[in-house]
Amino acid sequence: MGRINVARLALAKRETLYLFLKGVAMGAAEVVPGVSGGTIAFITGIYERLLNAIKSLTPGGLLVLKDRGIVACWQHIDGSFLLVLLLGMAVSILTIAQAVSVLLHQYPVGLWAFFFGLIIASSLVIGAQIESWNATPVLFILLGGLIGLIVSNAIPIDLEATPLYVFVGGAIAVCAWILPGLSGSFVLLILGLYTTVIEAIRTLDLMLLGILAVGCIAGLLSFSHFLSHMFKRYRDGTLATLTGFMLGSLAKVWPWKHTVSYQLDSRGDQIPLIQEVVTPDTYVQLTGGDPQLAMAIVLALTGFGMVLILQRITKE
Repeated sequence: MGRINVARLALAKRETLYLFLKGVAMGAAEVVPGVSGGTIAFITGIYERLLNAIKSLTPGGLLVLKDRGIVACWQHIDGSFLLVLLLGMAVSILTIAQAVSVLLHQYPVGLWAFFFGLIIASSLVIGAQIESWNATPVLFILLGGLIGLIVSNAIPIDLEATPLYVFVGGAIAVCAWILPGLSGSFVLLILGLYTTVIEAIRTLDLMLLGILAVGCIAGLLSFSHFLSHMFKRYRDGTLATLTGFMLGSLAKVWPWKHTVSYQLDSRGDQIPLIQEVVTPDTYVQLTGGDPQLAMAIVLALTGFGMVLILQRITKE
């Protein structure tokens, strides 16, 4: 009996560590525009559990607390799962946010190439979940691809980061967080809030981060029920749309881009306004920079392979 208990304890610790690392991966994905934490949750096999846990965060949980106590309420909301996952994400965001900012400026081609490969593999993983292949999923993939192209070429909004706008931005961005194939940080980029949030994380601006968190909670609770309904009633169509969206939005993470024009954000900093996707040769002609083609190919294959390895490990 003692050996069995020790074995169970060791297994529980290992599962907790794996869950924490999945949270770290989700947090890292959300820091980079165009990469989705929801995708990481999907390919690591915790997406459905995450969605159900989020759905349980309703006033009904308070009734469980009142009638059955703290332990029953904690189990009702799958509290241990959410706590470990969120801790992993928090550690990742607080430690990686600054590094990402540096990498985007110093090694943009390599970083974007890595995530380009990662997103291609992720789209294949999500598309493989479609059970019935006919004309309908193909149409939804094309529709998702069109939406992805439009969104990825959207011009970032330049509005002042007022408390209300940060709240609304958080509510919208968190919807992207739980959608496989849509990045919360990418939505923040489109809304013109990405640099503001990254800077708030770097400087620990607790007031702004608190407003953002409240907006995220409001959006999360309202959107999780809708998403659950879509997956239960129209699973293949939803997966096909997300697959197409990911493929259509690949232009956002294409390694070689030429910035045609800039705009000033609310703090007076220059951010790209219009960018063109170009070939490595054209990139050299227009920018005079090193296309780093060999490194880009290696990193793209690395990102692609990591997703496939992660999925295989998760299945085992």
